[in-house]
Amino acid sequence: MIEVKDIHKQFQGRTILDGISAVMETGKCNLIIGASGSGKTVLTKCIVGLFAPESGVIAFDGVNMIEMETKERKLLRQKIGMLFQGNALFDSMTVEENVMFPLNMFTNWTLAEKRKRAAEVLERVNLTEAHSRFPAEISGGMKKRVGIARSIVLNPKYLFCDEPNSGLDPQTSLVIDKLIKEITLEYNITTIVVTHDMNSVMEIGDHIVYLHQGKKQWEGTNKDIIFSKDQLLNNFIFASEFLQDAKEMRMMEANQQTSK
Repeated sequence: MIEVKDIHKQFQGRTILDGISAVMETGKCNLIIGASGSGKTVLTKCIVGLFAPESGVIAFDGVNMIEMETKERKLLRQKIGMLFQGNALFDSMTVEENVMFPLNMFTNWTLAEKRKRAAEVLERVNLTEAHSRFPAEISGGMKKRVGIARSIVLNPKYLFCDEPNSGLDPQTSLVIDKLIKEITLEYNITTIVVTHDMNSVMEIGDHIVYLHQGKKQWEGTNKDIIFSKDQLLNNFIFASEFLQDAKEMRMMEANQQTSK
């Protein structure tokens, strides 16, 4: 579990985060959503320790990261997996070498042990025959799966995903969403996903934090969104006619189930 309490962050006198508080639950996909400039990325960077907030608490399983010593922070970072928006794969390394990169940095394992672990996570993301290929030789969806494999190779307790469906077609996006959800449940990870993809919100949004102009505007689940009365949230989520129709259909389905 990750808990943020009353987080404030400014840049050059401009308030970016204004008293954000939320609990990111273990074993769930916790989504941070909001328009560009709402504070999503800054909040995420504060949580992982890249930015230091002016005030507030960021607690990993009850321990305040802000008060940690350098050694403690280093140990914490080894428990954090990162899936980057642009995948951040090394072009000169094979798929296997990319996945082993965190193992080379943080373990003293033998090469055989590293290769065995890389094979395990690559099998988990259905890439059993891509070990010797380079990033330029695989598709965007495969690159994303390599990124997921690398992010879980150290058995993290916390997983951060930055726009995991960026640049992917709708069908591949669904595959990636499903994979993130499955891994979250299987490994009992505290997963935080920053996304603009409203299909992801509706499909895997176990817990959603909606930011608006640096403040927490709304919090709930993907089921709660259907009945939300928050106009700012509705304008953001259901901006398109297609999604508005989807909301109405889900409301009808929910009402039918309630009446049974």
